[in-house]
Amino acid sequence: MANPIIRDQIKDHLLTPQNCALIIIDYQPISINSVRSMDQHLLVDNIVRLAKTAKAFGLPVVVSTTGVNTIGNKPMIPQLQEVLGDIKQIDRTTLNAWEDPKFLEAVKATGRRKLIMTAIWTEACLTFTALDALYEGYEVYPVVDAVGGTSVEAHKAGLDRIFQAGGHPASWVQVINELQRDTARQETLKPYIEILFSPQVPFMAPV
Repeated sequence: MANPIIRDQIKDHLLTPQNCALIIIDYQPISINSVRSMDQHLLVDNIVRLAKTAKAFGLPVVVSTTGVNTIGNKPMIPQLQEVLGDIKQIDRTTLNAWEDPKFLEAVKATGRRKLIMTAIWTEACLTFTALDALYEGYEVYPVVDAVGGTSVEAHKAGLDRIFQAGGHPASWVQVINELQRDTARQETLKPYIEILFSPQVPFMAPV
């Protein structure tokens, strides 16, 4: 049984399972292959753990890709597809997902104003989408160790721009702990422990 002093799960200023959504943008082989800001293996492991967190805590998840239907890019990496199952992948032509009507409709349909946001590249697809969401009054939480850019400098510049506009930096470990927050929450305790302490996911290099 959960601790009776737990705060209102919708109005809480911190992240809760009832007040946030996860946004996953462009985790495709061609994009991950170009990441130079962090180890690609670690990047894949971190985004998979974050996706597992969203599933375990019942968060709405919006997934988007670029160029699958238009220029032949491959869809989302299989490691994420395995976790997210049949969640629809909204394919776009725009670098800024916020400018795609179907993506925007899906975000609004979650009913959540706190967006845990991930994307590749940090300096483009994450930055543009985050800035537009902030402009429209959403709270944006970029997960800094689950996103990647074409260089360390590009990654940092993109994050700096988001934070200067009011975004809130987070890590995937911070997110899962913020959602769990109390080990008396038995309904999510087992996946919480498994996600935190399980071995790294097998690495399949993007092609």
